[in-house]
Amino acid sequence: MLDDRKLAVLRAIVEDYVSTNEPVGSKALAERHSLGVSPATIRNDMVALEEEGYIAQPHTSAGRIPTDKGYRLFVDRLSTVKPLSAAERRAIESFLGGAVDLDEIVARTVRLLAQLTRQVAIVQYPSLTRSYVQHVELVPLGPHRVMMVLITNTGRVEQRVIDHLDAVDEEGVDRLRQILNQTTAGQWLTDVPGAVADLAAQAPPEDRQMTASVLSVLLETLVERHEEKVVLGGTANLARMGFTAGLRDVLEALEENVVLIRLLGEAGDPSMLTVSIGAENPYEGLRGTSIVSAGYGMGDQTLAKLGVVGPTRMDYPGTMGAVRAVARYISSILAGQ
Repeated sequence: MLDDRKLAVLRAIVEDYVSTNEPVGSKALAERHSLGVSPATIRNDMVALEEEGYIAQPHTSAGRIPTDKGYRLFVDRLSTVKPLSAAERRAIESFLGGAVDLDEIVARTVRLLAQLTRQVAIVQYPSLTRSYVQHVELVPLGPHRVMMVLITNTGRVEQRVIDHLDAVDEEGVDRLRQILNQTTAGQWLTDVPGAVADLAAQAPPEDRQMTASVLSVLLETLVERHEEKVVLGGTANLARMGFTAGLRDVLEALEENVVLIRLLGEAGDPSMLTVSIGAENPYEGLRGTSIVSAGYGMGDQTLAKLGVVGPTRMDYPGTMGAVRAVARYISSILAGQ
C-alpha cells in the first residue's frame, strides 16, 4: 500500500503526463506541484513507484510515465469527478433538449460526447429486452396498404408499410388497432409474440387476412432489431490526441458492432460509472485504450450504456464527469417522454 506522499507523486506524474505527453522528471514535479519535499525525495519516491509497477521509464535518462497499473490506482483514488462548468451544462441542455425522438437523441449524444471529451463516443440504443410496447398505430395508405407504427416506452419508433392487403376499410383498421393495443400495450417486446399468437384466428373473417399480415410484419420487426445497435462518433479525435501506436488496430476494433456492445456490456454494474484501462480490455486491438462508460435509463431501470474510448493518457476526471453528466441528462429526457 502506498503512503500519501507517494500517492501525491503518482497523481502529479499522471496529471503532468496527460497534460504534456512527455515523460515527467523529479525536478519538473518539484517545480510544478506543491509536494512539500525536495527533488531528491521525489526521485526516491519515483524509484519506489517504478519498482511497484505504477510508473515506467520509456528511455534511459528520461523521466517516467504512468503504467496501466498507475492509471488504475489514480482512478480508484480519485476523490471527486471533475464537475462540468456552467457553460458545459448549458451546452448539454441546449444541444440535447431539442431532440424530438430517440434516433435524434442518440445522434446528438454521440456528437456532444465526442466534442466534450475529445475522444471516440459510443452510445448504445436501449435494449429490446428492457423495452415494452407503449402504442401501436395503424394508418391506412390506400385500398390495399397500411402503415404500422410501433412505439416503445424507451422512445423507439419502428415504421413498416404492409402491402397487398385485401380491401382496407377504416372500421377494420380501427378494430385491429384497438385489439393490438389492448393485447400488447405494456408488454415487454420479448413477450409480444406469445401475447398475439391467437389474434389472427380470433379476428372476424373479414379482418383475418389484414390481421395476419400486420402480425407477421410486427413479429419480423422485433426479430430484425434483436441485435442491439451502437452508434459511434469522433474517431478523428484519436489522431488529434497523438494516438499513433496501434491506431489501425483500434480503428478496426471500433468498426465491429459486436465488440462495442461487449465493451459496454462488460464494463461492470450498468448503473455505475466504470473505467476500463489498457490491458483490462479483453480485445487485443484496444489494449492501448481506456473506456469510460455509464448506464442511462428511466428511474432505477438502466436501459443501455454510453461512453468514450481514448488513449490511456486521458483526462480521467474530466472525461468521467462528462460521461456521467450526459448519461444523467439522457435519463431525464427519457423519463419525461
